[in-house]
Amino acid sequence: MKTLINKFCGLAALLALFTACKKEPVLTTLQEVAFTSGITASTKSVTLAESKNNESVIAFNWPAVTYPVKSPVTYTLQIDVPSDTLGASAWANAKSFEVGEDILTKAIQGKDLNTMALDLGIKPDESGTLVARIKSYLDRAAFSGAVAFTVTPFKIFSGFPALWVPGDYQGWNLAAAPTIVSVKSNKLYEGYIYIPAGGSNLFKFTAQPAWEPMAYGDGGSGILIEANFSGGNFTAPSDGYYNLTANLNNMAYTVTKTTWGILGDATPGGWDTDTQMNYDAVSKVWTVTADMKSGASFKFRANNAWVIDFAIDSNGKLMYADHPVLGYTPDLNNLTVPETGNYTITLDLHDANNYTYKLKKN
Repeated sequence: MKTLINKFCGLAALLALFTACKKEPVLTTLQEVAFTSGITASTKSVTLAESKNNESVIAFNWPAVTYPVKSPVTYTLQIDVPSDTLGASAWANAKSFEVGEDILTKAIQGKDLNTMALDLGIKPDESGTLVARIKSYLDRAAFSGAVAFTVTPFKIFSGFPALWVPGDYQGWNLAAAPTIVSVKSNKLYEGYIYIPAGGSNLFKFTAQPAWEPMAYGDGGSGILIEANFSGGNFTAPSDGYYNLTANLNNMAYTVTKTTWGILGDATPGGWDTDTQMNYDAVSKVWTVTADMKSGASFKFRANNAWVIDFAIDSNGKLMYADHPVLGYTPDLNNLTVPETGNYTITLDLHDANNYTYKLKKN
């Protein structure tokens, strides 16, 4: 009995010791995390244009957010319309750009802001208001106040009216067929195709990337016919690079083989001899490397003749100066190089929506 009492007393003493050593619990609270100031924008108003697509048109800056845990903080830029920033689903439709860890600035290019503004409901060529804020995140999110700015987007060019040109030269693949286009939306279509050696040189025009409901073929003597099914294929006389036209107003067409060169007092051959360009079927461009002169000018010319040739407009865009079907364009400018030297010159006609050229000094 005495032994049992001793054990009980020992257990009671041990429990008392543990009770005396146990600390009172400390009440902890989540420390507040917040931006010390708001986000700022580099401008209050942006008017967009295609020429600004690859430019930084607006930039945002914000202060760093301090978290209790020392670790990189991720920042995300959010842009929305004001009407979507209130209520239980506020900012639900915002466009987000993850900026990165510990980065406190973000610039937006023109093409991205234009697409965003249109997606958020601002109409082309009309001014609308957007708001931007920053989200920081480590173990929890914090949001800055919003900054407002106005933006005027432009309508994104989706291409001129087109005819597709499937053929043996590209495996009769309608989905991948090149197009000729009507730049004036007047049913007069024009463009280029390359036909390599070794095939049948057959092709057709279709009004859609499918055989139906409308396809056009060769009626003989330059006449277009409706040829939705078999027969009526066009046949190019040989392999090569062809300028095609199709006029649905008078149902006429042309197929003209071309080679290209540069001509002018800025070129090695002057205004008397074309400096020939070479076609690269992989990159789909014509190129030439030549010694060029500043203070002089040149044009791109097909087939060593003043029948099909290009100059530039006041904005530097490549345009036909002469074309046997499209006609003559007055008041164009010749091309120039900024300084005398050796240049690689590129002519790109593979996209009938946008003919371009490049001058690269070597």
